[in-house]
Amino acid sequence: MEHTPTPWRAVHVAGTNGKGSVCAYVSAMLHAANIKVGRFTSPHLIDRWDCITIDDKAIDESKFREAEDAVKFRDSSKDIKASEFELLTATAFELFALERVKVGVVEVGVGGRQDATNIIQHPLVTVITKIGKDHQSLLGNSIEDIASHKAGIMKNGAPCLVDVTNPESVLQVLETAAQDVGADYLQRLPSFAGEGMADLQNFMVKRNLEIHQQVNLSLAYSAARIAVEQIAPTVHLPTLLTGARETFWPGRLQTLDIRALTGRTEPVILDGAHNADAANVLSAFVTKRIRMPSRPVTWVIAATMGKDLRELLSCLFQFKDNVVAVEFGPVAGMPWVYPVDARSLLQEAKSLGLEGSFENAGKDVHVALRLATNTAGGNPIVIAGSLYLVSDILRLIRNREGKNL
Repeated sequence: MEHTPTPWRAVHVAGTNGKGSVCAYVSAMLHAANIKVGRFTSPHLIDRWDCITIDDKAIDESKFREAEDAVKFRDSSKDIKASEFELLTATAFELFALERVKVGVVEVGVGGRQDATNIIQHPLVTVITKIGKDHQSLLGNSIEDIASHKAGIMKNGAPCLVDVTNPESVLQVLETAAQDVGADYLQRLPSFAGEGMADLQNFMVKRNLEIHQQVNLSLAYSAARIAVEQIAPTVHLPTLLTGARETFWPGRLQTLDIRALTGRTEPVILDGAHNADAANVLSAFVTKRIRMPSRPVTWVIAATMGKDLRELLSCLFQFKDNVVAVEFGPVAGMPWVYPVDARSLLQEAKSLGLEGSFENAGKDVHVALRLATNTAGGNPIVIAGSLYLVSDILRLIRNREGKNL
């Protein structure tokens, strides 16, 4: 990074769940305010380069590869031996400089303190979303240990916004860290006091947002407001909500049409929930919005090796639900990521005592969707368990519809 200028300022976002959504909201809001904005989130959605956006559009593949080649050449010539994620982060920051963005919205990869993105030294604001148990082998087994890692992105003089729905023990860890590092202040959100917050509250009510969506939007709005006040103080705050209206973050409670793949006319729900907290949020949504006593849910499930399967699946399934297990494919640029084999997923599901049917789709996501369609009939289908499964599904739809089939 010593050869990459960083004239842009950062909105730096850590957390276990919700950080990608917060980044999407902040990016859209700043773009609506005519501030040139870059966004770096992970993992990528469909193509390796779509994790980097400029003004809410994925960077061109040619620009991505040119910047990546330059970063890899530096890595090789200086014998740095950077990790894949370090190379990707450096590529994103290289592109931010080349594209002359004013603000970079940056999502932490894992943790915070030791994450590659934490090279950021003078953020406009840091944000810490909902914290739960994930990546325990790297971050520790207690939620307080994990919170301590996330708090590592706080910087002297920069305000920090945190999700107030975190347990009090987590909030205390974050409060202490903010004091120790000399953060400008720490604000627990949502709070609807202050300029523009009544408009935000009305916006949420009109769209019937779930609680976690309200929290994430509140964090994003406050972060964008802080950024605007420093970068473009003449911007009218209602402009930010214009950006919020345009925000779309795939794979998070997404309603999806799979007609081109299976002939099913009813939409399905696609969600990347891959840990217990996210699974509980998804389960509550399914129960509230689509589940009925006479309509069991058919789940298409994949999971990443190393996840607590029992904890994940027990949050999602109910007694009469059906399960189709599948394995996501190789993840570009992330050779260390492996899926749980479908047989193990089904064994864990069966151990929960479900009464519904069980299907093994092996490594074929398309087969999994067909099996789910046949099993469900007109009843609900929910696809969940892994962001990598989300990627495979969306890529499959893009490829199929691109062929006009």
